[in-house]
Amino acid sequence: MTTGTKPYPYTSFRFRIEIGGITVAQVTEVTGLMLETETESYEEGGVNDFVHLLPKRTKYQHITLKRGISDLDDMWKWYQEVVSGKFKKKNGTIVLQDVTGKDKWCWNFEQAYPVKWTGPELRADSNTVAFETIELAHHGIKKG
Repeated sequence: MTTGTKPYPYTSFRFRIEIGGITVAQVTEVTGLMLETETESYEEGGVNDFVHLLPKRTKYQHITLKRGISDLDDMWKWYQEVVSGKFKKKNGTIVLQDVTGKDKWCWNFEQAYPVKWTGPELRADSNTVAFETIELAHHGIKKG
């Protein structure tokens, strides 16, 4: 580490999403960047002060993208392709940027496809942005 510099954490509001051929630049929220490895307990005979925990399968949570509804309906069309059984899995990247806009961290996800779409809550007494949410199943996350 260079003398005189402090490793400040990056803010979470500067990011972009890239999914093979789908424009998702207007995404306001990304959740589901989570990996969890299951463990199995193994009790060794004669060892009474601890239990071994052995790693098993790693699971990936669905990635959820939230954005304001606009004239860009690529995400809706992609989900409708899944509904009709004629869809294509796509790779994507979530890129975290620093305050100057430089790419700092990226998470690549593979073979993703939408598994859930949630539309906006429509209320006549509100003037908030209409949001849609889409969940993506995928085959894994790797740091780019």
